[in-house]
Amino acid sequence: MLTWKDILTRVEKGNSAPDRTVKKTNREWQQQLTDEQYQVTRRHGTEAAFSSDMCSRFEPGIYSCICCQTQLFDAGDKFESRSGWPSFTQPIKENVISYHSDNAHNMQRIETRCNTCQAHLGHVFPDGPEPCGLRYCMNAAALQKIGTVDETATFGGGCFWCTEAVFQQLRGVLSVESGYSGGHLENPSYRAVCDGTTGHAEVIQIIFDPGQLIYSDLLRIHLSTHNPTTLNQQGPDRGTQYRSIILAHSDEQQKTAQSVIQEMQEAFDKPVVTEIKPFEKFYKAEAYHQDYYGKNSNAGYCQAVINPKLGKFRALFKDKLKK
Repeated sequence: MLTWKDILTRVEKGNSAPDRTVKKTNREWQQQLTDEQYQVTRRHGTEAAFSSDMCSRFEPGIYSCICCQTQLFDAGDKFESRSGWPSFTQPIKENVISYHSDNAHNMQRIETRCNTCQAHLGHVFPDGPEPCGLRYCMNAAALQKIGTVDETATFGGGCFWCTEAVFQQLRGVLSVESGYSGGHLENPSYRAVCDGTTGHAEVIQIIFDPGQLIYSDLLRIHLSTHNPTTLNQQGPDRGTQYRSIILAHSDEQQKTAQSVIQEMQEAFDKPVVTEIKPFEKFYKAEAYHQDYYGKNSNAGYCQAVINPKLGKFRALFKDKLKK
């Protein structure tokens, strides 16, 4: 177990040799990483405090370097520091982190880097919990969670042809299906849902990797890519089946949805009317609705409605798109 004295010795006398090394040009790193990841890891930046859900997530798994995938920390060594950044008590192995004196900003700190690729991770402090007393204060943008269980999100925001096309393009999204949820009729058909008597909304069900894309970011994208202030309406599409809705799969998802809506309310001139309710059941839509844009991108509706929507989405969230 590393101690503060051990770390000071490494700063003074040199770091342990890594198991391997990874070197790339700045251009290669820029092509691989998002803008934020590059700024943090390669330019020694710092993300804003409390900007990531990673601070409060404690599911089992391993955290690796976003640049070179070297395993750095075990979730079992993660703790709630209330600092605004993910915090750990120990690295997974003593030689995966290198330590460097950092006198920037008129402060004396010890910088931590990935010992494999020299990515800036954050800093380490001697104010952590016993028995080691260390706090590895890391940038979430420098880490990737691996060994996690895929999660599910269910949203509605108008015609599911549009919403499906948006979320299919996100890095970390494993699958998207169009369907119906939020109502009372079992096994509804598209015709029945369009009648507005089933209580169901047109929704998409997303399977995503929380190590690459967190739920709160999915919510922000959802609220930014439709109008959540119009009740039972998206553009010319009117009816309860087109309502803005978030179907939460857990209490945690419900709390996160409430928090993100409150956060984003300032971006809208009118009150957000998005419905939040517990998820009960998802009914997959008919086969011709699945991957509609992918199969019919030249159709009139896709050209007139979905293409402009996708253009705005790609401009807003270019750092989260699949490459």
